[in-house]
Amino acid sequence: MQTVDQLNFDNTYARLPENFHSRLSPTPLPDPYLVSFNTDAAHLIDLDSEEMTRADFAEYFIGNRLLPGAEPLSMIYAGHQFGQFVPQLGDGRAILLGEIRNRAGELWDVQLKGAGITPYSRQGDGRAVLRSSIREYLCSEAMHGLGIPTSRALCIVGSNAEVYRERIETAAVLTRLAPSHVRFGSFEVFFYRGQHEQIATLADYVITRNFPHLADDMDKYQLFLNEVTQRTAKLMAQWQAVGFSHGVMNTDNMSILGLTFDYGPFGFMENYDPGYICNHSDPGGRYAYDQQPQVGLWNLACLAQALSPLIPAEDIHTVLNNYAPAYHQHYARLMGAKLGLSHTTRDDDNVELITSLLKMMQSSRLDYTNLFRSLGNFNSAADATNAALREQFIDLAAFDAWAAAYRARLQHEAGADSERKMRMDRVNPKFILRNYLAQIAIEKAEQLRDFSEIDRLLNLLVKPFDEQPVMGNYAEPSPEWARQLEVSCSS
Repeated sequence: MQTVDQLNFDNTYARLPENFHSRLSPTPLPDPYLVSFNTDAAHLIDLDSEEMTRADFAEYFIGNRLLPGAEPLSMIYAGHQFGQFVPQLGDGRAILLGEIRNRAGELWDVQLKGAGITPYSRQGDGRAVLRSSIREYLCSEAMHGLGIPTSRALCIVGSNAEVYRERIETAAVLTRLAPSHVRFGSFEVFFYRGQHEQIATLADYVITRNFPHLADDMDKYQLFLNEVTQRTAKLMAQWQAVGFSHGVMNTDNMSILGLTFDYGPFGFMENYDPGYICNHSDPGGRYAYDQQPQVGLWNLACLAQALSPLIPAEDIHTVLNNYAPAYHQHYARLMGAKLGLSHTTRDDDNVELITSLLKMMQSSRLDYTNLFRSLGNFNSAADATNAALREQFIDLAAFDAWAAAYRARLQHEAGADSERKMRMDRVNPKFILRNYLAQIAIEKAEQLRDFSEIDRLLNLLVKPFDEQPVMGNYAEPSPEWARQLEVSCSS
């Protein structure tokens, strides 16, 4: 493990032409203090966790001092925001310090989010607040714990500097890590400017850095688009399977690697509602939970258009036509696993069981996470009543019919209930980042400068499938006081 003075920077993005980024340093913040540090993420860049105790640690990770070897810059991109094209966006409050090559040979971007005004701030202040930083810090690690591709969070550093949102809040900087922060909009900006040479330069860069197995293929650009399409389809299926809503699926928030990133007004659905809208700034529901798979394809079409100078139109259509089958296959398999059904079962055979269960859950307003977790206790014996599960549903006759079909499937597979429960508990989390849990941690941090709840949640959410001996009702649905919590694009 290494100290902050020994990190091995290899800044490949900084070596791209100047029109891909703007070089600048973070804007200092006064009196920084460490809020939370993530040891697991530190290992990704070979950083010794003892470094967090350094007197100057907070100075480095709030941007007041530059890490040796860093070449800070902000990245340019465009994007479709709520369906409307914006010709120039870019990192308005994030600064890429550089890329660290770890001992395994992996490159990890190190980015400071909230590090100050950049050329792309569009009249913004370039800052992040403690509230939003805590939410992203916890959710990115919660998603990692769930096995969903995501950016990672190294630490939060706070400052008493005032930041103006709906109210006056205090500043914070989140250090996040990712194999790349290139996004769909990174290609769109050059397509709409007619700069086709830059599209090829960026595509070659991304393929060489992140898809090296494609680099020597004659059809590398088509294969690249296909791989992004497949990764995105799988990511959408994973989001849907755990009940996660991103909230702002603009093309500038879509990772070229199929990662979840740019967390803002996200939400884990509690009562099952396919039309769930987590973003108060999205009253029309463009990015509602049940719209996410289709939006994923719409965004891929935008990326494909940006890559059209490199790929024949018929090949683009072929690639995009692969999206829906890939998504449905991944989703059916994930949901089948949530029901404890073996992989030998045809995915199509699971659809009716899944669909009818979800309809009953919606009409009974059942908690999505807890219901699937409790299904692990389903007794498949012919004379079993499953009373505790049954009493959660309003339409008992519908449940009885569904339970009979589910029992028949389980008996056909002939596995022991105890073995099935173990499989189901490995894919149905007990703990998710419910909004009210994040809110409790935020209020303690803001009002008392007590960060213990952040660390407690972090330790809980990185092992969401385990039966953890914790004090408190961390697996319970939102209490009444939290029912009115809202998050928006400022979150």
